Amino acid sequence: MMKMPMPSIDSVKVAVRVRPFSQREKNSGSKCVISMHSRTTTTIQDPKNPERVRIFTFDLAYWSHNGFQRDKDGVLSDPSSNFAGQRDVFHDLGRGILDNAWQGYNATLLAYGQTGSGKSYSMIGFGANKGIVPNACEELFQAIENREKNQEYQVTFNMLEIHNEEVRDLLSRTKKPGGLKVREDQQLGFYVDGLKSAPCESYAQIERLMEQGTKIRTTASTNMNASSSLSHMVITIQFKQIFLDRDLTKQSSINLVDLAGSERQKSSGSEGDRLREGSRLSLTSLGKVISALADAAMGKKVLHIPYRDSILTKLLQSALGGNSRTTLIAAISPADIRCEETLSTLKYAERAKNIQNRAVVNTCKLMRASRTENNKLLLGYGNPRMVGKLSQESKLSLKQPAYFLAENHCGTPTAQMSWAHQLDQAREEWGQQFMAIAQEWQMMKTLPHLLNVNEDPQLTRVLKYFIHTGSCDAGQAASNTITLQGLGILDKHASFTNLDGKVTVTPYSKCKVVVNGVPITMKTKLHWDRIILGSNSAYLYIGFPSERGSEHLSRFDYDFFQLGRAAVEGVSVDKLGSTNSGDGKADPSVLAVFQDYIKLMPLIAEANQMSEELKKGLKMELKVKNLASSDSRDYDLQKEVMVKVTSQRTHEVWIWSKAKFISRKFLMEERYQRFLDGGDTHVAQEVNPFWDPVEVVHLGSAHVWLQSLAYCMKFEKQVEFLNCDGLEEAVLHIHITPCSATGQAQGEEDVVIDPLELLGKRIDFQIHIVRCLGIKLLKEDANRGIQVGYRIYDLPNTLYTKPVWKIVNPQIEETVQSAALNASQEFLNYLQTLIVDLWGLQEGCAELSCSPQDLMVTGEGHIMGDTKKTTVMGTGQTTSNQVSELYLKLLKLEQEMELLRNINRALREENVLLKESLVKTGSGQQGEQLLKSWLFSLPLNSYIWEVLLPSFSTAAHKPSSTLKITGMAAQLPSAKDIYQMCAQRASYDGELAKALKVFYQSMNGARGQFLRLGHYTPPVNQEGDDDQMLRPFIHQRSQMLKNFGDLLESSLRKLKNDVARIVKNKRECLLHIK
Repeated sequence: MMKMPMPSIDSVKVAVRVRPFSQREKNSGSKCVISMHSRTTTTIQDPKNPERVRIFTFDLAYWSHNGFQRDKDGVLSDPSSNFAGQRDVFHDLGRGILDNAWQGYNATLLAYGQTGSGKSYSMIGFGANKGIVPNACEELFQAIENREKNQEYQVTFNMLEIHNEEVRDLLSRTKKPGGLKVREDQQLGFYVDGLKSAPCESYAQIERLMEQGTKIRTTASTNMNASSSLSHMVITIQFKQIFLDRDLTKQSSINLVDLAGSERQKSSGSEGDRLREGSRLSLTSLGKVISALADAAMGKKVLHIPYRDSILTKLLQSALGGNSRTTLIAAISPADIRCEETLSTLKYAERAKNIQNRAVVNTCKLMRASRTENNKLLLGYGNPRMVGKLSQESKLSLKQPAYFLAENHCGTPTAQMSWAHQLDQAREEWGQQFMAIAQEWQMMKTLPHLLNVNEDPQLTRVLKYFIHTGSCDAGQAASNTITLQGLGILDKHASFTNLDGKVTVTPYSKCKVVVNGVPITMKTKLHWDRIILGSNSAYLYIGFPSERGSEHLSRFDYDFFQLGRAAVEGVSVDKLGSTNSGDGKADPSVLAVFQDYIKLMPLIAEANQMSEELKKGLKMELKVKNLASSDSRDYDLQKEVMVKVTSQRTHEVWIWSKAKFISRKFLMEERYQRFLDGGDTHVAQEVNPFWDPVEVVHLGSAHVWLQSLAYCMKFEKQVEFLNCDGLEEAVLHIHITPCSATGQAQGEEDVVIDPLELLGKRIDFQIHIVRCLGIKLLKEDANRGIQVGYRIYDLPNTLYTKPVWKIVNPQIEETVQSAALNASQEFLNYLQTLIVDLWGLQEGCAELSCSPQDLMVTGEGHIMGDTKKTTVMGTGQTTSNQVSELYLKLLKLEQEMELLRNINRALREENVLLKESLVKTGSGQQGEQLLKSWLFSLPLNSYIWEVLLPSFSTAAHKPSSTLKITGMAAQLPSAKDIYQMCAQRASYDGELAKALKVFYQSMNGARGQFLRLGHYTPPVNQEGDDDQMLRPFIHQRSQMLKNFGDLLESSLRKLKNDVARIVKNKRECLLHIK
């Protein structure tokens, strides 16, 4: 028996590759946050804080973001720049794997990264840009062709997919329910039982096998309604070298693994959810294994390596910490909007580079005396009872899995005969497949056909369905000419007709067929069209050769289909938000929401179809949270996509986050697949993805204008609750009243002209929720209830009214008094808008409440509304420069009001000083002397000097205490006249305050009309008669614009007339005094 080879200790080799911007990222104006200043360093920049960077060092760093050109064959490269093309990556990584294989080492390549980061592109490639796998296979067979005569080579190929902890053989057309089983052998370790391995003699055969595996993977993805980004793909190439002159063999197992997308769910949506996702579980398990191995390599005490936690980690046990030389390529996105996931990928790769493997050369040298013993080993492996009869030397060999595997594949005559027999069988299959491929290519040139379109570019245009002359049915039934699988596709779904050089499609009754985004119900002619059958099975129609243009098929990708679908449904970036300032591009956050919306649209259709077929009675629809909402300062709130779920039986409503929906949909697919397999779909309620406990639902928000409170004026208004679509959900009747500490309402004499007069003073006010009117939620189901919630300034908790049930127009009548003991500047700035939320209650849900212990109260028992210290508001908050013309009018009016406030503040200060002096002044000469002293000690304005002391010269504009006032008393008015003048001035101030109050109320109405105008969108027409639908919309919108303009003009005209009247009366009074 030959001596066991000594293992070499090698660390996992880690490479990072950054891809170009995707089209979505280009459209969103993304910025690059990745830089590579050398072949080993990768730097990531925090998009929120550009000065904050983090540098990672790996074995290799590939810059594939920009600096490339496309040659005539479509290959991307540029030798003059730092751009790393496919050949560069293969030269470093692929050839390294081949070198290890030729030496007899096991070799593993793992591709890790988020969905769309370029993992599959690096591994498989696209078009002329071949990836590591095809390039490695091609060079392997090129080297074999130059072999020596005394050497033989055996290559076998297998391909599998792990999805939801199930293994599928991608070289077998038959699917085993529950997938293939992963078993464990004491000598071999973990292996897939029943996995088909195909012998190969050339690269062309491996290429055909990969195409076959991809086709089966595409069909499985369609049938199981499963995204390929949620599955792992593993290609294994067994490579054996037989040296006949030395009785020596070398065997290498080459594992090429394309891992599932690594994107993480947001904690806001999935944290605490009882459901989990299979691919995420396996990636989490892989991360735990990597972390444990890295800790062990750094000398930390590790008690357990969790290989057994998932199928993926079981199969990768030898690749991580075992008998293999392993390389990890981490694919990352350069975009700032993907920064969080990119950073997570880099941290993952950084941990992986610390892992140490112990690889050995898998060789076997057979002596004449040991061949009998080898046969015993083979026999013992087949019969465990015979292991005990083997020699001690044989038992020791059983403890070495890699060595035992090499021994059992040595070049014995029996093995050679078996290999020859396998090749004969494979050659027959190859001949049949090559004939089928040639026939398919010929039909593609002459016949119209359908090409599948998949979310994964690797699985797009893999399936082809030809439309022969005459009529052919399409559906799930095997008797159809075109047999299709997928959600929502019935046995007889549609009929395609090819007559007289024209092709039409006709849906069968109640079958879903969408052409270019528009649902059809009758015969429709096809010409280079996008077709969706069922819930989301997408196909591109390719017509006759004469109809085909020069347009490249790559343009019609999955995103192109979904964007067209969204356009027909009226979903656009303009609807979700406005453009950015300056460049006219959409806000990146709005674009991110739009992309999420587009991504979830087909998933919603699939989930609804599964709910329908499983008879769960749920209807799901996409909504955008905060679509029409803003905060108390009128800044738009962060928008995000959510899913509204409605039970069609009980009318219960739930709101799911994007992350929660994706997690639930994954479990729905699991239940649906069990349903297709004929298994029991009944599960316990707590793990049922179609069930959730009843919860409170947010119906909408109302913006209550608080500016009147800043002037100590009462506000009484009916305002609308707007839902996430910007539509009216209900009407709120609310009073906000300034009051004293005892709760007594303030009068008109307490009105202030400038809110700064309240700075540092106590402000008390009452919020009185009167009623809600026309609640849609209760119109749909009278057994529901509502609660109203709002938060005052910096209160830690929201205040809620008592629940009211089963009343469409509930009378609430609840009052809360709040006080700011020392009004800060920040509190005065807050007095702009109060956000009031309307919550819907359903039977069995918990009611909303606020804990009194969390509230601070005054000595009178009122809620303290300003607990912060006085702070100065930052100047960084600015609104968008891109505002509409109507908003500019409102801004101009606010500027005019501010000017009036400044004028009246000066007049009011004078009025207050006059009143205080008159109170202290008696009659006669003493009063006049006091008045004169007051006049000369006061920094008088032009009004007093021109009216009260006309004989003073300009030089005496700022009198000093040394000026003589002898003889001036006769020119001064009496105290009685001054008192009368002050009373008239106070009257004018009151009139001005009333005029401003009326104007403020008019502006509040204008603001409401302005909001309604912004949320008024054209209707979505499903019938195609756009003109007929748009005419009433345009007429009504024109009327709304006219009403808005009339209200602005009348409000401004009334304010100007009131001010002019007050100024005129004041002048007459001054002339009278003179």
